[in-house]
Amino acid sequence: MSESKVIVVGAGPTGLITALGLAKSGVDVTVIEREPAIVNSPRAMVYHWSVVAGLDRLGIREDAEKLGFRKQDYCYLVFGTREKIEWSLKDLEPHTPYAYNLHLGQDKLAEVALAHLLRLPNAQVIWNTKVVGLQQDEKSVTLTAEQDGQSRTFTADRVVAADGARSRVRELLDIEFEGITWPERFVATNIRYDFEKHGYARSTLMIDSKYGAIIAKIDDTGLWRCTYCESADLPEDKVLERMPEFFKVILPGVTNYELVQYSPYRMHQRAAERFRVGRVILAGDAAHATNPTGGLGLTSGLFDAYALYPTLTAVMRGDADESVLDQWAEERKEKFLKIASPQASENKRLIYHSDDPKRLEEDLVRLRRLASDKDFRLERLLFSRQLETQPSVPNRYF
Repeated sequence: MSESKVIVVGAGPTGLITALGLAKSGVDVTVIEREPAIVNSPRAMVYHWSVVAGLDRLGIREDAEKLGFRKQDYCYLVFGTREKIEWSLKDLEPHTPYAYNLHLGQDKLAEVALAHLLRLPNAQVIWNTKVVGLQQDEKSVTLTAEQDGQSRTFTADRVVAADGARSRVRELLDIEFEGITWPERFVATNIRYDFEKHGYARSTLMIDSKYGAIIAKIDDTGLWRCTYCESADLPEDKVLERMPEFFKVILPGVTNYELVQYSPYRMHQRAAERFRVGRVILAGDAAHATNPTGGLGLTSGLFDAYALYPTLTAVMRGDADESVLDQWAEERKEKFLKIASPQASENKRLIYHSDDPKRLEEDLVRLRRLASDKDFRLERLLFSRQLETQPSVPNRYF
């Protein structure tokens, strides 16, 4: 039997950053992960300016920026007319020292957080360990897991479940994952090709009901992400065969791109019925899942972590009442349901489903203000800060 103060289930960015915050606060932490290493499939890769301060507080911003890069420029591109609407995060400079977004694959951010976590004597990470059972009482939580064909038992004062949208912990707690699954399929691709030479900005939001896509530079090695949408009625095992036709259209005449990775997946707008059950807390995609258009999924997960680790630390040290964990859960769910999920759904509609010319023109009238109206642009840039919540604990914890 293994004992820790806190067990974090899931070694993705949300789990590892929660664990890092706890460990740096002096809490003994064990992370358990069912995979043998950090998963590197194409997923999130843009971190809004509003979450960069949290990375800095944890001491991982500089290492993350060495692997990725800072970026201020954005562009909406209407595929059918080639109209471009460009804007920049430069207007944020009087308001924050982090007036830029960070581009970096989420696996790389997880690797940075992991490296920092493993330098701490009160933290450990256990791989190849699949949770299969959970019991809790008023004093502790016991997890049963399978590791290399053997059964293991872990006990802790608290458990943070950050094990993704298919969370096994959430299932064991019998918590409903309420919401919808979108009828379309997303295909995320990592491509090695200089899209800028073909006229694309480093962050291009391409609007079209057939060829809509998010095209963004991941790092300075020439790696780009292109995420597009297709009918889920099409056979998933034929995605790779259909893919060249898509790139033939968005990169006409180009044949020398390198497909590094791709990942087809279904999209959801869902939230757990409860984010806390007794001594178990859900965070990140285990608590809420959104389609990725606009990068609000991992943004929400990071804000979960930033508010959770100081709150949980204060409770465990007796400096805050248990009720602050319920407050954390209620506030994080409200931020997702009222702000993140509706905006991500609207982003998806605009980019991938603008098939009504009248509605599209109304959208473009509004978007053109990004280029011409500084106040409107600043209001839009400040949006992601609305997803943040502050811990209701003494300031020394954060």
